[in-house]
Amino acid sequence: MSELPSHEALIDRLGTELVPVRRLLPPGLRAVGWLLAVAAIAAVLLMHYGAGGMMRRLGGAPDLAWAALGAVITAISAAWAAFTLGVPGRRAAWAWLPLPGALLWIGASGLGCLRQWIAPGTSVAGLHQSADCLVFIVSFSVPLSALLILMLRRACPLRPVLTAVLIGLASAAASASLLEICHAYDAAATDLLTHAAAVAIVVGANAAMGGRLLSKA
Repeated sequence: MSELPSHEALIDRLGTELVPVRRLLPPGLRAVGWLLAVAAIAAVLLMHYGAGGMMRRLGGAPDLAWAALGAVITAISAAWAAFTLGVPGRRAAWAWLPLPGALLWIGASGLGCLRQWIAPGTSVAGLHQSADCLVFIVSFSVPLSALLILMLRRACPLRPVLTAVLIGLASAAASASLLEICHAYDAAATDLLTHAAAVAIVVGANAAMGGRLLSKA
């Protein structure tokens, strides 16, 4: 019967098998990495559509400009909160970080339905154009969500579903911000409801699928 290895030999053997773990970057820096990908997409869209139409439309309708700003703030804060929740020991209260931006986004968007005048050089979107907006937001949210999930899987979030909801919100808000570059229509109830439906679809899909992917990390 062979002798059992001593504690010292066992510890030495286990020590030689350890693989160094690379430390994750701070949540803010990882969020910047994802936002750079969003900025790259925005640059491509601007090269194709130009910025003139967007600037004229936002300049002629302040509520649209505030809504666009709210969407950008929501995307940034939701991504930051998602990466922060991936750090063990961080409080779930970080999930409230996107709330101010989201309130600005929703509130300013709602003002577009209350005013009677229309931004210069624009027209109200019909059902077909509103459906195109939904397809745009959902289509761009898919790769942006996938990228966020890949970046967060290594962190092993302890709250995968809540983190996935933030992923969906960040991706939908970023996609809505990108839509402003090529969106030639003024705010109207049909258009805003379509945008809200697109955001709900993205957030719901991430909560259902993203949560499972993150929990399996």
